[in-house]
Amino acid sequence: LAGERSGKALSPWVSIATDGTITIMSPATEMGQGSMTSLPLIVAEELDADWSKVRVVPAPPIDAIYGNPGFQGMMYTAGSNAVTSYYRPLRVFGAQVRRVLMENAGKKLGVPLEELSTEPSAVVHVKSGRKLSYGEIAAFAEVPDKAPEVKPEALKKPSEFRLIGKDVPRVEVAGKVNGSARYSIDVQVPNMLYGAVLRAPVEGSVPDKIDDTKAKVIAGAVRIVRLPYGVGVLAETPWAAFEARQALTQSVTWSRTGTAWGFDSDKGMERFAADAKDLARGATEWSKVGDPRGEMPKASSVFEAEYRCDYAYHAQMEPLNAIASVSPSGDSVEIWAGTQSQSIACEAPAKVLGIARDKVKLHDMLMGGGFGRRGNRDVDFIIDAVLLSKEAGRPVKVMWTREDDVHSGRFRPISAHCLRAGFDPSGKLAAWHHRIAVDRVGPYMDPVRYQMSGGKDFIAMLGGDPRGYDVPHQLVEQLYRDTGVRTNPLRGISFTANKFAIETFIDEIALKRGIDPLKFRLELLKNTPRAVKAVERVAEMANWGKKRDGRGLGVAYIDYSGSQVAGIAEVSVDRANGQIRVHDFWCTIDCGVAVQPDNVVAQTESSIVYGLGMSLTERISVKNGAVEQSNFYDYRVPRMNEVPAMHIEVIATDNHPTGAGQMATPLIAPAISNAVMQLAGVRLRHTPFTPERVKVALG
Repeated sequence: LAGERSGKALSPWVSIATDGTITIMSPATEMGQGSMTSLPLIVAEELDADWSKVRVVPAPPIDAIYGNPGFQGMMYTAGSNAVTSYYRPLRVFGAQVRRVLMENAGKKLGVPLEELSTEPSAVVHVKSGRKLSYGEIAAFAEVPDKAPEVKPEALKKPSEFRLIGKDVPRVEVAGKVNGSARYSIDVQVPNMLYGAVLRAPVEGSVPDKIDDTKAKVIAGAVRIVRLPYGVGVLAETPWAAFEARQALTQSVTWSRTGTAWGFDSDKGMERFAADAKDLARGATEWSKVGDPRGEMPKASSVFEAEYRCDYAYHAQMEPLNAIASVSPSGDSVEIWAGTQSQSIACEAPAKVLGIARDKVKLHDMLMGGGFGRRGNRDVDFIIDAVLLSKEAGRPVKVMWTREDDVHSGRFRPISAHCLRAGFDPSGKLAAWHHRIAVDRVGPYMDPVRYQMSGGKDFIAMLGGDPRGYDVPHQLVEQLYRDTGVRTNPLRGISFTANKFAIETFIDEIALKRGIDPLKFRLELLKNTPRAVKAVERVAEMANWGKKRDGRGLGVAYIDYSGSQVAGIAEVSVDRANGQIRVHDFWCTIDCGVAVQPDNVVAQTESSIVYGLGMSLTERISVKNGAVEQSNFYDYRVPRMNEVPAMHIEVIATDNHPTGAGQMATPLIAPAISNAVMQLAGVRLRHTPFTPERVKVALG
């Protein structure tokens, strides 16, 4: 990693110094997923760069140059989208710089371009035995006003790759290991104050009466500030800020203007489930294949089942935090923050301060986890620091405690699912109907993108169809619900809930019809060869047909945005206490060209652990609109001794790369449910599968 580019700029993406150092800009933010290595590596591949000479610099927030093609051109890192969206453009950008270097070398050597080739960081003229290093060329290179055209067929063939598909150390890991890596929580700015915010317990409420008598006398407290959504504290130390904020908890009253006042998530789930099951309840068509409305009534038999998923919390390791320094005149601001969107991190403060976006200077820092929490349109944790800095006239660092982050979390929404399968006289699955009653996400977390998408709530509904499976007539419907509870994308987004319902339902259908669940999937996937390979291979890895004493196996398959993912869980159940233990998890992933195969394995392992928590223990409940949980003692994430042995195989293909960062997470819940069914003969339909729910199922 490097702080700034050095040498001659040969394009907005690449600079080369005379000593051969190559600077490549990274448009994606880094939160542990490895994009800050993978994307520059793609440029370096077509540039034919010596990777040991490459330095990576975070790209400035200039959407027109560095914007993500998969997110309407804004700089945004989410949805396992970075490699798949940037792959082709970055290869072209790298090839263009290589062409510029070769043209300059040709002029210097007095030879035609066609006689030149490259080796790592050098242009070679084989006929004369001469070569020029990239550093030597940079000393005299002339850069054309317009980049040369590079046609797709001129790019390297996968068989010619030197870097893509070959593992290299991630550029940020060394700093994380030796402690030199800097996160915004590490940054200290001269004359800085610390801030903490007491937020309304219910979204949409505002402070009514504030008695700050006790808070103001806390040693180190500087000022109490009324904010549009809460009460801020400015202090000389973080501990003084936290203590003064705590003193306010019993002395602030709130308006009851939020929609969620009175909402109970348990009762809300019951209403969601009843509405999903009731076909008379109006729903919006999300997707349709064939003529499901016409064919379902003709079915010889119909099978129906219901599933439920609770709210879930991001639980990112690094608490939310940011530093802002608003200028004395209020016409500019400097920000230090880890964010999933550099564009939003500039736009939101500019909007709040009423200034132009180019008056916002962003220091894009590493993130200790994101999982969707650091990408909401209002970047609440950054705006806290901006508003308090404006009030103080000094730089302010705002840090959220874990309790802040849980109480004011933005969650994976609750959802209830009713699925119906219709069979023709031969027993073939002919019609499919999936009704999803789900709390809204898009309109709350990013109303701009929601409107740009035509009012489609993709974060709540993606993965609701049985993609990959041969079902001629399909209907997916959304029952839009707005509880007023704060929601956000969370790792695996709606796939975690929707694929839990679908893959558990597929299993139920197979057992109902007396067919092995794996064989049933393979029959439905016969027209999707990549899927068949993923499922067959994971079955081989797990030795699917082998009986295990006291243990059960469950399988699941997903087409997640083109990535083919299959998994098998081996579980046991303690019937006395209802505890499920996952002993082994086998997983195959075909994500097309695997730019960094070892990192794909690492991200898949991470996805499995994340899915394990969401499947077994992680649950947010809401009473009277407020979150009941506070910290990891009552929001339980997996412990190290609960993590299964994980067996991952990357199936390498030459297909365009698709995502890897979260693709395995939605496999876990259905695989566990299906394994428990095989072992104990009971079906778990409500995530997470807490011991209490398991004991009820066991009777």
